[in-house]
Amino acid sequence: MNGYGGSILRVNLTTGKITRQPTPENVARDFIGGRGFGAYFLFTEVPAHADPLGPENKLIISTGPLSGLLIPGAGKCDFTTKSPLTGGYASASMGGLLTAEIKYAGLDSIILEGISDHPVYLYIEDDKAELRDARAFWGRGTIDVEKELKDRFGEEFQVAVIGPGGENLVPYASINHDYGRQAGRGGVGTVMGAKRVKAIVVHGTKSVPVADIAAYRQAGMALFKACKESEGLKPWQNYGTTIVTSWCDEVGALPTRNFSAGSFEGGPGLYGPVMRERIVITDKGCFGCPSPCGKYSHARSYDTRVEGPEYETIGMLGSNVGLSNIEDVARANYLCDDLGIDTISAGGCIAWAMECYEKGLLTPEDTNGLELKFGNEQAVFTLIRQIATRQGLGELLSQGVKRAAAKIGRGSEKFAIHVKGMEQSAYATHNATAMLLAYMTCDVGAHHNRSWAITYDLQVGRELVVPEKVARVIWLQNFRPMFDVLGACRLQWVELGIDRDLYVPALAAITGIHRTWEDLEKVGDRIWNLNRVYWFREIQDFGRQWDLPAPRFYEEPPKTGKTAGQITRREDVERLLDMYYEQRGWDSNGMPKPETLEKLGIADLVKA
Repeated sequence: MNGYGGSILRVNLTTGKITRQPTPENVARDFIGGRGFGAYFLFTEVPAHADPLGPENKLIISTGPLSGLLIPGAGKCDFTTKSPLTGGYASASMGGLLTAEIKYAGLDSIILEGISDHPVYLYIEDDKAELRDARAFWGRGTIDVEKELKDRFGEEFQVAVIGPGGENLVPYASINHDYGRQAGRGGVGTVMGAKRVKAIVVHGTKSVPVADIAAYRQAGMALFKACKESEGLKPWQNYGTTIVTSWCDEVGALPTRNFSAGSFEGGPGLYGPVMRERIVITDKGCFGCPSPCGKYSHARSYDTRVEGPEYETIGMLGSNVGLSNIEDVARANYLCDDLGIDTISAGGCIAWAMECYEKGLLTPEDTNGLELKFGNEQAVFTLIRQIATRQGLGELLSQGVKRAAAKIGRGSEKFAIHVKGMEQSAYATHNATAMLLAYMTCDVGAHHNRSWAITYDLQVGRELVVPEKVARVIWLQNFRPMFDVLGACRLQWVELGIDRDLYVPALAAITGIHRTWEDLEKVGDRIWNLNRVYWFREIQDFGRQWDLPAPRFYEEPPKTGKTAGQITRREDVERLLDMYYEQRGWDSNGMPKPETLEKLGIADLVKA
């Protein structure tokens, strides 16, 4: 098939058997690749109610038809599994160079199943695939292990690796790659650790078949030209995602002290220009990237070198825990990366614990004398280590904020900031109804990248609760994740303003199949609904109540900042859900109706 590696690699870790099979053409037609392949294989192959840490669960790693080709940002790889954090669907996207090497090895997906009886790593070199002993790497950090594997096999090999967080089954453990790129959300690294896979090492030399090479070259050059000519290119190259830090602070969206406010008095110390001046060494991009958002940094006060921090980490391990020094955030970033835990979830859990401490719900006895006050950077560093090793208070916080709050109780549930058990990423939503709805209805939990709707709130009126806002959220949910399906970065479209229609001839030239964006959005809708059904299948009481945000966002108006005194009322939260379900074609409990599944061509799949 044009645009595809052509094979699925299946790795049974229990038996050690590794097989290849042709990529199913019907799956490529209906789900395209990347996140679509992950959703399909998870739904059809993992038995209902499988233990996320058991042998029946699978970790599905997938490329898309644009992956590894000369298209801007064609370096996205998707990791899909049943989440040990939420119990539902998990999908995490990773940039870097991994997806290209997987594709060049002739693969569209790698599916890990079963559990090895000892630590192993998966070695792939073109048609060679084998499990090798990794006991010497077990217990070590991601950065050290990746370096040793690259020293052993060569720089052309790409490595994805877990740290102690994944080995210790922290439910929000990450998979790290290229010394600073992560598949971070939902516990994909936890599942890799449960299967006792320390790393994946891959290199390929095969070509990818393209339907029309001349048209492909022309379409690719048009996309790169548009990126080069974008007015947003220079500032984006300078600051990457940190360009939004000051903006979020100004509009009241910067998470502050466990989302109790959206503006931080110490915010200026975290802004992009300050970071650029104080710690950035150079820029770094993923495969085929003309607009590198990654920043290699050196926090000299700790002699710490790290890729980052990017905005989400600045928000969650900076302002949200009361840190205003970018070097402190960089150090926290490094610890999370090396230990292999998600910076967003870690920051959310630590901020909740700090608020518990300040309210007297956690005492010095509970913390072994650790002073958990907002702004205490040493407490943040200590808790990161404790979470990854599941020691001390880290044992509680390693479970995620929903489970931790259920154990502590005493009202701590009201400021446990999550949706569906996933800690909310770094946008405060006290009075931003579209963004709040985007978090509430996100298919993995409270994650921003599916529908970044906060700019729309500011355009039309942040407090409005109207059908047009709901329609915008749904459109974004169907459209934005399609980049993860195709295997390319969305940031060229988001931040550089590249015309999305430029991708249409590129995809057609590569695959030989012409798809309009309307066609692609229907595939996005299909995937979204299949994932929604998956939640209902896996969780007995799943439904409307799982879509509600943290009570803080409809009960506690911020006392400071741009949004001081502003709140989204509970009745408006319910109205948003009513309109969303109606527009999606779901019932009042949020279950897709039979006619909706039929329209999207997945009714038979769901019944099976």
